[in-house]
Amino acid sequence: MVRFRWRDVDAAPASRVTTLELFFDLVFVFTITQLTGLLEDDLSLAGAGRVFLVFGVLWWMYGGYAWMTNNVPPRRPSQQLGLLIGMAGFLVAAVAVPRAFDDTGVVFGLGYLVVTCVHLTLLSQSGSITGLARLAPLNLSSALLILAAGFVDAPAMYALWIAAFLLQLVTPYLGVAWRFPLNSAHFVERHGLLMIVALGETVIAIGLGVDAEHLTAGVVGTVVLSLVLPASLWWSYFSGDDDAAERALATADPGPRALLAIRAYFYAHIPMLLGIVAAAAGIHEAIAHPGEAMDLGGALALAGGVALFFSGEAEFRRVLRVGPALPRVVMALAALATIPLGLSLPAVVQLTALVVVIVGLLWSERALPVVVGT
Repeated sequence: MVRFRWRDVDAAPASRVTTLELFFDLVFVFTITQLTGLLEDDLSLAGAGRVFLVFGVLWWMYGGYAWMTNNVPPRRPSQQLGLLIGMAGFLVAAVAVPRAFDDTGVVFGLGYLVVTCVHLTLLSQSGSITGLARLAPLNLSSALLILAAGFVDAPAMYALWIAAFLLQLVTPYLGVAWRFPLNSAHFVERHGLLMIVALGETVIAIGLGVDAEHLTAGVVGTVVLSLVLPASLWWSYFSGDDDAAERALATADPGPRALLAIRAYFYAHIPMLLGIVAAAAGIHEAIAHPGEAMDLGGALALAGGVALFFSGEAEFRRVLRVGPALPRVVMALAALATIPLGLSLPAVVQLTALVVVIVGLLWSERALPVVVGT
């Protein structure tokens, strides 16, 4: 008979990302798919604000699970069962995302509360009682704020969501982050694998945007062109910055290492992942109507998503000092410069310009690293 012992301390830290962690990540990526759909339905500032709030609170708990499995690898049946329960909570919350600010707010809140409680239960096995004592009331408070938001209407509902998100933003600086050790190799690998799967969301957007009944040569060409855009984002992220980031974290002292990880892999990754969500929505719009000009929401989603991604990368590079941030800022500005094309010309023209500019700048950075990096 298998005994489930929830509070046993696992002294051996994580070395590699397990298949169960990757399985867990698929649910988080499903939330990205849901958020892309939510943004497509409302390409406005209000719609973008709602996507930002939902993503922010879910991203906080994803980061919590990445940190938890870094300390407590899911080796035992009890740990694996706990991660699966947390995965179920994430899935319930993700299913409720499209109407989280309407009639499924309570469902979202209950799923999120399960995710939070499971996280704290498993994290109790890390042996850091002081860290857990500081983190538990903060995470539970934010989860209860979100659950409470499901019982009220706007504007109180939005106030509770914003309060929960702001509480999460400041939590790392309330003496929490450095209470838990960090295995740099596992941490960087976990987020890198998530980024690969998240970029797959843009590929899904490409496929879903195609009208299979009218597969002309022009449509096929647009599909191939669209694929170059997420490929360029992959190229940018995995062209050496990931390896340099692992070295930067590994050589940092334990206290600074924790804050560097928070700044680089939580804060800086927010615009990167939101950029993927926005770019996917824009790509879907461009693929669906390649010969027509886009409205402001579509053009801004396409170019703004890419700009957000590179802005996050610029901050990522600056925090960890793994490369010059200026080239990424230039890429973000260049992406935004294509918006007028999408408003006045066929969507495929903006898409083409975006791909040519980004690939050209990435190639220049790789071919002339000294010139670009100055």
